[in-house]
Amino acid sequence: MKFARVGSLGQEIPVAVIGNTYLDLRSLTADIDGAFLSTLNLEALQDEVTSGTLPVLEVPGDVRIGTPIPRPSAIYCVGLNYAAHAAESGASLPEHPVLFLKPPNTLSGPFDDVEIPRGSTKTDWEVELGIVIGKRCSYLDSPDQVMEHVAGFVLVNDLSERTFQLEISGGQWSKGKASAGFTPVGPWLVTPDEVDHTNLRLQSFVNGDPRQDSSTQDLVFGVEHIIHHFSQFMVLEPGDIILTGTPEGVALSGRFPYLAPGDVVEVRVEGLGESRQTMRAYEGVMK
Repeated sequence: MKFARVGSLGQEIPVAVIGNTYLDLRSLTADIDGAFLSTLNLEALQDEVTSGTLPVLEVPGDVRIGTPIPRPSAIYCVGLNYAAHAAESGASLPEHPVLFLKPPNTLSGPFDDVEIPRGSTKTDWEVELGIVIGKRCSYLDSPDQVMEHVAGFVLVNDLSERTFQLEISGGQWSKGKASAGFTPVGPWLVTPDEVDHTNLRLQSFVNGDPRQDSSTQDLVFGVEHIIHHFSQFMVLEPGDIILTGTPEGVALSGRFPYLAPGDVVEVRVEGLGESRQTMRAYEGVMK
């Protein structure tokens, strides 16, 4: 099943997406949040869909699509998780998953404009498979337990400012990942039964020109390994998002220019939809 949130910023309505139809979920939940995901019974919800008890939400064709998750307690990210991207970054493959965090207030809708940060000359794109946690997990005994704790998957563009990330970082990456709007997510949260997360094609384009084209088959550390590993060090809460890393083909490689005002970035992950961000010159922190 696919879940989304539609409407103006701060006024999004939770919906189930069935083909081109939006089913209003407000009789069941106020939002697609951790509380909803932790108690989600897909079989019972499918029965409601089939029986026609959920009202159809009539929306205009130009309705805004918000992030499918409103505000996670944390956004966890895995770095250097594709061998070719590690090589283009000049880094060796890690022995263990590399962890960094993005602030939850970096979230933006999949089609929202994004301001290039003040003073930035190296804003970069990164298409990624995102995992949404469905049930609280800590100290999982085995990777075999992981999928019991996954609510679904999302498309993410992990935007990055490379000067902030690498040149004035102080030894960690979060400065380059934390700017307003730097985590476009969506359009949908897709439940695990609808996609094979081990074999999904990822692509990115800038102004229509191809940049990245890879598969989750090439992940160094897969979904099950990442969540099991992270659960040994932190408590993952329902609604949290984990970004699994990006493949080769970013501006950091030196093969492409960094993003400039007016550039249009499109990212796609098979089965999870596509998103598009128009980059804007800095005018002030996004509201």
